[in-house]
Amino acid sequence: MNWKWLESLPKWKGALGKYQGVLLVIAAGVLLLLLPTGGGTSSKAEQPEAVSESSFDLEAFEQRLEGTLSRIQGAGEVRVVLTLDNSGRQVLAQDVEREADGGGSSTVVTVGAGSGGQEVVALQTVAPQFRGALVVCPGAGQAQTKLQLLEAVSALTGLSADRISICEGNT
Repeated sequence: MNWKWLESLPKWKGALGKYQGVLLVIAAGVLLLLLPTGGGTSSKAEQPEAVSESSFDLEAFEQRLEGTLSRIQGAGEVRVVLTLDNSGRQVLAQDVEREADGGGSSTVVTVGAGSGGQEVVALQTVAPQFRGALVVCPGAGQAQTKLQLLEAVSALTGLSADRISICEGNT
């Protein structure tokens, strides 16, 4: 085996002894850099307070619902009208900086979207809340069809039965 590094060991011991003070100062500097400062702390998305309106297309949702409900046996062509309590929203990520005296600031976190654009970072998307639903179809006169329509609208919108009206009509 080649043990040349053992021959250079005394040279390294001598160099370490010679520069021991310099190495001690460097180690102390690294230790001071790793210690936290008392000025303030920064944490990403600590309190997601910023809220942005999201784009919920009510008409497109109504059309999808009409198409789906029309496939229920005996319903016929269905028309749906939905009302909203509030539209969907997004909870945005924030960079919160707190000072030692209790003050602080927060900014919405953005990321580069290419071509110099910026996009916000959404932590959560909250779905819209529906207020009520009206369903009009020729098959609503039959109890079984009406029940199936009621259950389907309730399942898809989260509305209770007292907020859904199903009427027989010509569409």
